[in-house]
Amino acid sequence: MAKGTDGTRRNTATGESYLPRQEPRYREIASFLRAPLADSLEELDIALVGIPFDGGVSNRPGARHGPREIRNQSSMMRSLHHITRLDPFAHARIADIGDVRFSSIYDLEQVSHDIAAYYSAIRRAGVIPLSVGGDHSITYPILRGLAADGPVGLIHIDAHTDTWDEFQGSKFHHGGPFRLACEHGLIDPKRTVQIGIRGAQNTTQGWDYSAANGMRVMFMEEVDALGIEATVAEARRVVGSGPVYLSFDIDSIDPAFAPGTGTPEVGGLTSLQALKLVRGFRGLPLIGADVVEVGSLTTL
Repeated sequence: MAKGTDGTRRNTATGESYLPRQEPRYREIASFLRAPLADSLEELDIALVGIPFDGGVSNRPGARHGPREIRNQSSMMRSLHHITRLDPFAHARIADIGDVRFSSIYDLEQVSHDIAAYYSAIRRAGVIPLSVGGDHSITYPILRGLAADGPVGLIHIDAHTDTWDEFQGSKFHHGGPFRLACEHGLIDPKRTVQIGIRGAQNTTQGWDYSAANGMRVMFMEEVDALGIEATVAEARRVVGSGPVYLSFDIDSIDPAFAPGTGTPEVGGLTSLQALKLVRGFRGLPLIGADVVEVGSLTTL
């Protein structure tokens, strides 16, 4: 295990274990989950990636700060879970590989291209990316990079369907990534489930598009009536056994628990429900996952 010029540990030697860093959290450069920092994809199984971009928002900005703040706050976490006793670092080589770099944050088409190219390289390396945004517009180019072998299943946890059409003259915005992904054959709509949909900021345009294309839309009222265990079972039925991508928008959680996001909607998941929901997908063949729309310190 080598040390960089900043004193942080970096995995450089072939076959060396990838372990979370042990220095006091205030002494090192923050990384996701205190994971080691890596400059390349070589030897990795899982790459933790930041995408500090919120040029696709329609309401409050701030998700560009999500990766930095989540790195800082997650440095409080230990790697072992108290119930599952699972330590991810004991089962996979995991590292924080930094943030996607953009040619220009003011050119939306170029931003989309930069993200897609970055994730194409991750896919070619055989590495699974876990990403932190950033607003939800980033998921479309992520899928462009990862779904090169054909459409994949999708578990989408959100207050909104994000299947709207063009907005303010652009199709690249946080309300439309899954419409674009469907139109470009990146996701299989019949293997797509949208969980927790609710609120006055939705429109019939999004609901109708999702339904017309065969997506399974689970409104929050249905999730509440079924319970988390049955919701997980239904989602697993929809996506089946093929490759699947998981996208988690923080506004799926009720703003009583996570207020710092761009488009909050009352009546959402509790933090405990959200944890149970995500853990229910253990064992699925994920090609990647993201957490998006974390917009300010009040979320954390």
